[in-house]
Amino acid sequence: MLVQLIAHTNDPEKTIAAAAKLCYSDAHIETLLDGLTPEKTTAFLQKLSDLGHASPIEHASFTFGIEGVSRTFLAQVTRHRIGSFSVQSQRYVRLEDFRYVIPPEIECIPEAKAQFIRSMNDDAQKYLELVHTLEDAHTARLMAQGLPEKAARAKASKQANEDARFVLPNACETKMVMTMNCRSLQNFFNLRCCNRAQWEIRAVADEMLRLVLPLAPHVFAYAGPRCLTGACPEAHMCCGKQAEVRQKYEQLKSEALKNG
Repeated sequence: MLVQLIAHTNDPEKTIAAAAKLCYSDAHIETLLDGLTPEKTTAFLQKLSDLGHASPIEHASFTFGIEGVSRTFLAQVTRHRIGSFSVQSQRYVRLEDFRYVIPPEIECIPEAKAQFIRSMNDDAQKYLELVHTLEDAHTARLMAQGLPEKAARAKASKQANEDARFVLPNACETKMVMTMNCRSLQNFFNLRCCNRAQWEIRAVADEMLRLVLPLAPHVFAYAGPRCLTGACPEAHMCCGKQAEVRQKYEQLKSEALKNG
């Protein structure tokens, strides 16, 4: 798994403070950034937090490159609808180099891991066999319709990829570029840093938090699962490890700020 921050709003906290300043003063656009010292920026961010006024933090966004995650992860992360996603297409990219993600609970049981790898190898073989069968059949049909072989093969290749991908497993690796504003990220961290989130998306969320925290420490000061700042909202499904979770994120944030 690889998570990288590839772009972000320049000086995100100052941008947010400028939006907040406009809300709470008679400032003009031409002078909006004037006088926004680090101290005043922090004061505006604290005011937003105290009032629960979240819309100004939507003006800062972060863009991540994510690689080595499964299609299962993709199905979960795209449920966060206030985000932008660009995902490697299985229609246009043929998976000659078939890669997959092994869940930790399978990885740690030798017999299960061996069964899983055999299944993945079988899937890869069946996928490529189906791709070639479809491509040859589509090429022949298109040539019979008058297309030159090279053009027919190129068109048939895409059609083959489009249908053969239906046999690919959820474990199949994918990669994406994802952009979220700070408000969406706070919601993402609330839900996906939780112990009840699936292990893969939780690992991605933790790494994203490590990356954004040094750039917007006041905005993300309380970011993480909801139990960091109050009672667990999961009721009877609570993991029962609130103290452990709080210690984990205290350490994560301390290291992120130190290394950032």
